[in-house]
Amino acid sequence: MTKERLYLFDTTLRDGQQTQGVQFSTPEKHQIAQALDTLGIDYIEGGWPGANPTDSAFFEDAPKTRATFTAFGMTKRAGISAENDDVLAAVMNAGTQAVCLVGKTHDFHVDKALGISLAENTDNIAQSFAHLVANRREAIFDAEHFFDGYKSNPDYALEAIHAAYDAGARWIALCDTNGGTLPHDIHAITKAVIASGIDGNRLGIHTHNDTENAVAGSLAALDAGARQIQGTLNGLGERCGNANLTSIIPILLLKEPYASRFETGVSMDALAGLTRTSRMLDDILNRVPQKQAAFVGASAFAHKAGLHASAILKDPTTYEHVVPDTVGNARIIPMSNQAGQSNLRKRLAEMGLDVPAKDPALPRILDRIKAREDAGYSYDTAQASFELLARDELGLLPEFFEVKRYRVTIERRKNKRDKMVSLSEAVVVVKVDGKKMLSVSESMDELGTDRGPVNALAKALAKDLGRYQNNVEDIRLVDFKVRITQGGTEAVTRVIIDSEDGQGRRWSTVGVSANIVDASFEALLDAIRWKLVRDGAT
Repeated sequence: MTKERLYLFDTTLRDGQQTQGVQFSTPEKHQIAQALDTLGIDYIEGGWPGANPTDSAFFEDAPKTRATFTAFGMTKRAGISAENDDVLAAVMNAGTQAVCLVGKTHDFHVDKALGISLAENTDNIAQSFAHLVANRREAIFDAEHFFDGYKSNPDYALEAIHAAYDAGARWIALCDTNGGTLPHDIHAITKAVIASGIDGNRLGIHTHNDTENAVAGSLAALDAGARQIQGTLNGLGERCGNANLTSIIPILLLKEPYASRFETGVSMDALAGLTRTSRMLDDILNRVPQKQAAFVGASAFAHKAGLHASAILKDPTTYEHVVPDTVGNARIIPMSNQAGQSNLRKRLAEMGLDVPAKDPALPRILDRIKAREDAGYSYDTAQASFELLARDELGLLPEFFEVKRYRVTIERRKNKRDKMVSLSEAVVVVKVDGKKMLSVSESMDELGTDRGPVNALAKALAKDLGRYQNNVEDIRLVDFKVRITQGGTEAVTRVIIDSEDGQGRRWSTVGVSANIVDASFEALLDAIRWKLVRDGAT
């Protein structure tokens, strides 16, 4: 059976940039566009030319993509012809093959936001799209607030989108701009639009996630006959975000009836790079990836309970709805005080350690994990620290070096500009191959800003480790999480540190102490020891 073609439209660089706290630089936009193109996205919306310097610079040096590169703008303003509207002209002058224009389709917004008649708005839409088509651009209409508009005044909402359709728009994207329309209404209204005479092969869907239904709403429109889905990587977008293409794409390729019925520009080989692409975006944004994200999250294929892990060992499909490798992710059997020997042996095997079921070290490892978690440790996320603990009990952990002592001082004083500043200094003494090494480091960065006592400790610890120095020079701390456990006068601090090396490996370690600096130092030590183990140092 011949599959129907379904088109994916990415607006990470435009609508995604409206996320609170997100602002892409021009080089970052190029990097993201290249990743989207490699993934197989059909349309890449680059931004709004003329709206801000970054977008303008991006279009002046537009990326060369297989995907249809698209500029975004709005329909012409009332009282000005399409040919003389300077805002529309800036979008046209970007020279992209496709142009997406947003326009009002909700009578309330036409009256209150634009302050013009419904007839004027319809004429603005028709003239704008006639202008795009006359200039041989692939024209896309983002019908803003369409679902709310249809509920308020269905005749006018349909009149507005038919104006663009009749003028030659290739795509009419129905937008749930406020994100409040539920999937069953999206399905019914999309059906009504097709019944009004708009071909489903020219119909798109653009949803927002304000009710956690953006993906479901997109699929509802697809089920009703729409053939373009708009969304963003990792669900970026204003307020609660847009439809998450990182979830939609694997659903389309791996789930029925979509996998058998539709084809997209994303191949199975490209799908295997989805997790890497998702995490690349988070890295650009300096955000910690969401562990519970569907398909690509670090916990998406994590099996904590002993009963689950036992079943996974027999057949992974017992608790996994897709194979992790298909989306570039990996199965994890985390260790915790709920763990049984099935979890433990599975996790050890993933570390490359084949331990027999009767090995007396297994119950010792479990007892040690349970005792340490009672003291505040957590090994669900700190897999590297678990590996070190297990290797220690198995007699497979070399003593690379010994920390004899460390000291941290924090000073707050006025500088020469009479401004109060802080400075952290750390001293670490280690013993390597029988020789003591003393290292001192400050936490001041190149801009003269104090990066704190943990930063000073990390720099001092990695400053001179003798013959292991080459192994640790490419380690960088990428995340630092602090949690107070228990509470009251007996409260202790748990620190989780995420580290990364030059090979792209990322690992997590844990430290616990009543003193936050001491907990941090323990996690830092584990991070270095794990790196030395994985590098095969002796």
